[in-house]
Amino acid sequence: MIPTSIFRIWFLGLLSWVLLGVGLYLGHRWYQQAWSYDLNLQRSYFDPHIGYNYQTLLLSVAGCLLFLVLAGGLIVRGILSLLAKAKNPNGVSELPKKSREGATISQIDRPDGSQLRVECYGREGAPPIILTHGWGANSTEWDYLKKELSGEFRLIVWDLPGLGMSTRPANRDYSMENLSRHLEAVLALAGDQPAILLGHSIGGMITLTFCRLFPKELGDRVRAIALVQTTYTNPVRTTNMAGLFTALERPILVPFLHLTIWLSPLIWLSNVMSYLNGSALLSTKSSGFAGTETWEELDFVARFQLQASPAVMARGMLGMLRYDATSVLKSINVPALVVAGDRDSVCKPEASKRMQRDIPGAQLTHLEPAKHMGLIEHHARFAQIVKTFASLCLPSATR
Repeated sequence: MIPTSIFRIWFLGLLSWVLLGVGLYLGHRWYQQAWSYDLNLQRSYFDPHIGYNYQTLLLSVAGCLLFLVLAGGLIVRGILSLLAKAKNPNGVSELPKKSREGATISQIDRPDGSQLRVECYGREGAPPIILTHGWGANSTEWDYLKKELSGEFRLIVWDLPGLGMSTRPANRDYSMENLSRHLEAVLALAGDQPAILLGHSIGGMITLTFCRLFPKELGDRVRAIALVQTTYTNPVRTTNMAGLFTALERPILVPFLHLTIWLSPLIWLSNVMSYLNGSALLSTKSSGFAGTETWEELDFVARFQLQASPAVMARGMLGMLRYDATSVLKSINVPALVVAGDRDSVCKPEASKRMQRDIPGAQLTHLEPAKHMGLIEHHARFAQIVKTFASLCLPSATR
């Protein structure tokens, strides 16, 4: 997610609360009108008149709205599942099992008070690739890649602070600089072996910030970098309708992010309601997938929003607003792979083209058709791209 995603989160949350409020109001109106008064007994009694009348209309509309708010996702899930199977009848029906069997698990204590959860997959001594996930997700984003590449490479995956199983920083510092220092600490787990840094979305921003802060590590400890559907500057500048969002950044976007921090528990409850009524699934499909995904992949990504704290999300988004790595692009002296989604509206393909043009010798490849979660929608193709690139940059991988 990028900072402009907060507008979508608020819209879906407010829509859920409005539907719930209207449903409760109409239900209350029906309840009031269902009471009658007996003059002989001098008391009121409950006497709903079910039939073709106004009272029944109130009850029906109230019931439908409450069902949509609390269980409408069942209908949306059914429709999206059927559509996904119709468009992709040969698609994989299951996600990789979330097994940590064979993983080496580490906890890294950081100066800011956070504790990073790191998992290593693959044999000791294999060429290492360090994977940094997108914002709002966690290290399970790499489940497909772990299954497809851990036999040949040492995959080091970690949860960004405040997400997954990593704890929050005590100083609430979610700047790209602080996150890149966390990446430098994770890199130490690769030992003496040169590694590839691969980042998706904010993971790519962290990687480029790392290149700016630790240029001496490039070539020795870091053999290459891979930037997946990410950007080189404030993501508000490289998303759809960038001009409008740039104008709204200071007067509206920043206050909304601070308000999200203050109302975090309420926003999380709104996210739960959005998932239950199915609007979060529709939104995830619209922004993340291009139509060839399986139902399981769509639901898997939509659930990330339930697992992340809105306060953490908002603080990370505020950190993105201060991000800019334009100046470091031309000084990167290691092989670079840039992966773009041809329909990505979150980090537009133009940002990837700019990075490929400015980074010396960088290669650009596209996932097609793909939006912001193309690495999951086209996981087999993505794994092959990473494998080919890593085999060229880490010669020991071919042995």
